[in-house]
Amino acid sequence: MAVYALTGFSLVSLLSFGYLSWDWMKPSLVADVATDPMEKSLPPAFARPPHIIFILTDDQGYHDVGYHGSDIQTPTLDRLAAEGVKLENYYIQPICTPSRSQLITGRYQIHTGLQHSIIRPRQPNCLPLDQVTLPQKLQEAGYSTHMVGKWHLGFYKKECLPTRRGFDTFLGSLTGNVDYYTYDNCDGPGVCGYDLHEGEDVAWDQSGKYSTFLYAQRVSKILASHSPKEPIFIYVAFQAVHTPLQSPKEYIYRYRSMGNVARRKYAAMVTCMDEAVKNITWALKKYGYYDNSVIVFSTDNGGQTFSGGSNWPLRGRKGTYWEGGVRGIGFVHSPLIKRKRRTSWALVHITDWYPTLVSLARGNLSNVPDLDGYNVWPAISEGKESPRTEILHNIDPLYNHAKYGSLEDGFGIWNTAVQASIRVGEWKLLTGDPGYSDWIPPQTLTNFPGSWWNLERLTDGLRKSVWLFNITADPYERYDLSDQRPDVVRTLLTRLVHYNRTAIPVRYPAENPRAHPDFNGGAWGPWASEDDGEDWEGGREPLKNRNKKKKCKICKLRSFFRKLNTRLMSNRI
Repeated sequence: MAVYALTGFSLVSLLSFGYLSWDWMKPSLVADVATDPMEKSLPPAFARPPHIIFILTDDQGYHDVGYHGSDIQTPTLDRLAAEGVKLENYYIQPICTPSRSQLITGRYQIHTGLQHSIIRPRQPNCLPLDQVTLPQKLQEAGYSTHMVGKWHLGFYKKECLPTRRGFDTFLGSLTGNVDYYTYDNCDGPGVCGYDLHEGEDVAWDQSGKYSTFLYAQRVSKILASHSPKEPIFIYVAFQAVHTPLQSPKEYIYRYRSMGNVARRKYAAMVTCMDEAVKNITWALKKYGYYDNSVIVFSTDNGGQTFSGGSNWPLRGRKGTYWEGGVRGIGFVHSPLIKRKRRTSWALVHITDWYPTLVSLARGNLSNVPDLDGYNVWPAISEGKESPRTEILHNIDPLYNHAKYGSLEDGFGIWNTAVQASIRVGEWKLLTGDPGYSDWIPPQTLTNFPGSWWNLERLTDGLRKSVWLFNITADPYERYDLSDQRPDVVRTLLTRLVHYNRTAIPVRYPAENPRAHPDFNGGAWGPWASEDDGEDWEGGREPLKNRNKKKKCKICKLRSFFRKLNTRLMSNRI
């Protein structure tokens, strides 16, 4: 059994870069902001709807936080988690778009049509327009709503943009992967464009600024310009620590002793992000929000182990339904929590944030029936039992079917060739091809001895399509019990059949050449008109480009000079 030690935070990380510095030992800065004396006499948990800050990181591995025993310095996250509630039975989705869609809608992928892969830049696809989003519900409750960071929920029409889906303001990228300084994104050879947007406009003037710094600065600016007497929701979806692996040099220097280059760069990015969270928390204190705030921290999926991330000691990685792909880092930090400084083992899923946060905001959930999420605030704040007893990780009918799966193996009720996964109570079932199944130790261990995890990679799953684990007793998924407990397998397959009956058709349209950035001035952005309809329906091919814009001949030259200018100005790439 793998054993790993928890480490405390390091004061080395407090020697931060410029404006990100913050002394945790300073008195509260809330006193600097004038408040109504009558408000001080009210019970803090019920005085006013709380300010909500939701921080989502990208591709941060389960192991890659200090309090999970990491060699990466995350003193801010460690401190916030220690003073709040750590969620150690918390689940997300294995890739970007699914986690974000479930956060924003409170619904499983099978109920939004986004159960396959991600939304790609050239697809005429986005979060279904009939879905009432989390920020829209918070707007109804009187909140000012703001988004900073990565959207990745589609943008082919203007109606799909964050500012049309419930956010008053937006600064960030629309696609899933951009350069941290130049904000360029290539979706294949020669299909490159700029992707940083302010509201619904291209933010050309922000090029050259490291995105983690830029986003933290924007959050501080929002807080400075807003009144703490009015409720605010800020969704901070950091690009970090997704590839490309880029970080200011001063952060990389801290990890110069790491032999693995990818791990070294990745670690620097995590620590930089940690200090950005520190800056955001400092701003909450400085401008008078902190005492009535709820900070939620979540990762979006497991770490990409071939790009510096680590999910050790969990099995699998990003893109898989093993625990390493779907078990997230999560915690809640708030003065409003009744039972602080503890670890919660309550079962929580990313869909739960929708009803939980709307309920905290005193919003109305009666007009959004059939949510898959639950209000888990009593479990988080008071230590009560979670209302959630099961999680549908997903059913993906389009993913490559497992070679050895069959309806016969599924007791005649489920084709085990189909990729699916479900958790019911302490049991977890996987069918089809769950994805890469290794246990991968942190990449700093360059000479990890030949051992059981290598052996299992060679022998496990070659002719299988069904796995069953008792996750409570076996969180690392080492002991497959599918042969010993066919009764449990059948029960969980029955639950998959139940969920599958409620699924809507998959939305995964063919790519459309009209989306090419060259037709949009060199930037990624909306390209379809309202009259185009939703081209994904029925699996039709995309519409022909009737009104193709003239190809931008200066785009490549503009990109070259933009990159050159960035190198000269920042000297950090």
